Amino acid sequence: MTAFSEQLKAHTAAAHQHAEDAGFVTELLAGRLDRGQVGALLLQNLIIYRALEEALAANQDPRLQAFADPALARVPALEQDLQVHFGAGWESLPAEANLYVTPGARAYADQLAAMGPGSLAYLLAHHYVRYLGDLSGGQIISTLVQRHYGLGPEGLNFYAFDGVGKLKAYKDAYRQRLDDVELSGSERADVLAHAATAFETNRQVFVDLMAHRLGSGIPS
Repeated sequence: MTAFSEQLKAHTAAAHQHAEDAGFVTELLAGRLDRGQVGALLLQNLIIYRALEEALAANQDPRLQAFADPALARVPALEQDLQVHFGAGWESLPAEANLYVTPGARAYADQLAAMGPGSLAYLLAHHYVRYLGDLSGGQIISTLVQRHYGLGPEGLNFYAFDGVGKLKAYKDAYRQRLDDVELSGSERADVLAHAATAFETNRQVFVDLMAHRLGSGIPS
């Protein structure tokens, strides 16, 4: 029988590629935007991770708690980064200079905030997509935006996981936990479905960022 972590990887491959091909991502990583757009992306992540980490903390299913690790928490790192990009007191500033929250990020955060006690499959799927993505492709993003936009690591704490040790070993152990978690057949199916949808949800954030960049009038 195929390991659950391998099922997840295979099931989400197309959605993952679709998200990576979003115009904002390709433009950002090619160095064709500006450093302000890095700050804009980090702001969307803060809105999402505040909601995600609150939902994870509120769900006491022991199967989900097995994935809980304070070293993964991203909110404090993102708050540090946004102070670097926008200055102290940035949350009270008007929504100019890339301080806009996209409709996609708002909708994602609202969806996470609505999760109740029976949301194991949904939260496990989003935990997998978000954190394993940050530990993997997020490291490439950090390297490229530093290269293209003259940023230092002090403004990219979001991508630094100093508390997890060697990234490959940590990711291998994470995948092993996925393989070991006790889920019913219907729960596994739900995790697979939610994980694929999570990539599409993230892609919408990128689409909104590019639309705002091109002056489509997305409200801030």
